[in-house]
Amino acid sequence: MKALTNLRFGREPEKEAEEQRVVQLFRNRAELKKAYASLQDEIHRLQDRLKQQEGATARVQEMLEALEARLAAPESAWPALVFYQLRGLWSVGRDLIIQLVADLARQQEEKERRQHLTESNRRQFARRQALETQRREAETAAAEAVSRHAESQRRLASLTKFWHYFKRRDLARRLHVLAENSKATAVALEEARNAHDALASEQAAEFPGLSVEARRAINLAAIGYAEALCLRLARTPLVAQARDAAARREVIDDYGTREECERLMADIARAKSVLQHRSQLSQELRARTDRLRQLARYRDNADTVPTPDSIGMAEGDVLDRGAQGANAARLPNVLAEDTWDLFRILLR
Repeated sequence: MKALTNLRFGREPEKEAEEQRVVQLFRNRAELKKAYASLQDEIHRLQDRLKQQEGATARVQEMLEALEARLAAPESAWPALVFYQLRGLWSVGRDLIIQLVADLARQQEEKERRQHLTESNRRQFARRQALETQRREAETAAAEAVSRHAESQRRLASLTKFWHYFKRRDLARRLHVLAENSKATAVALEEARNAHDALASEQAAEFPGLSVEARRAINLAAIGYAEALCLRLARTPLVAQARDAAARREVIDDYGTREECERLMADIARAKSVLQHRSQLSQELRARTDRLRQLARYRDNADTVPTPDSIGMAEGDVLDRGAQGANAARLPNVLAEDTWDLFRILLR
């Protein structure tokens, strides 16, 4: 009977181990199925992306073939040259504004980062001074509490006569209060030391980025620069033509004969030079930014881009500049019409 019992108990651990192996196999099988399904989803996603990329590549190839065909024919080659030079003119204006925004943002960020560091150091110094004062006061209070408790213990030890019974009883009660007070001051001292040590190991607050006011100022400068660039080309229709070319993906034949295309390309070359001219740029930007600052309105306190209808070009922007003539082309509301791709440049 004893042998049968031992045999039965000897088989139970083996049965449990076998059950555990079966459970583990089922778990592994479930994990493998899950991983397989995930890989299948990833394959399908990559196949979809590959098809999209193949379609985009095919479209680009078609565009290149169409462009080659245009350039091969003299009557269509000249409009193609004008088209891409107009797009280049648009890119010149956009790149100038991008560079201005980047320079202003870098300068302002350096300034605000220094201010943030100075203010953080000032606040941390004030906190450190307060915590050091609190720690010294806690150390003084703890030392005094320990001293009072020790003095009371010495007095209690000296009261050995029987007529000191009532004094010993009162002093024992006081000792209990002093002991509790000593514990409380020790806890307060530990907390003060921990707070002081935590401040010492605390890292400086990260720079949160440009303030709303700074981003608004930079955006107004960018809008003013976009207006200034339009003013420089106000005697020509090049801004409108460049916008139309930038909005299209394929070449159009709306630029006239070969002679007209050559004249237009010469105008485009001069326009690029005019846009890149930086003489009196600071004064021009300051005047336009001051005007915009008075007119700009925002949807809410956190918005950094003014509403387009609040900064429309004034009537005198053309007429006040006699060199451009009274018959100058209408100047656009650069923000409303997204001139020079302004919306993608402005800081949010």
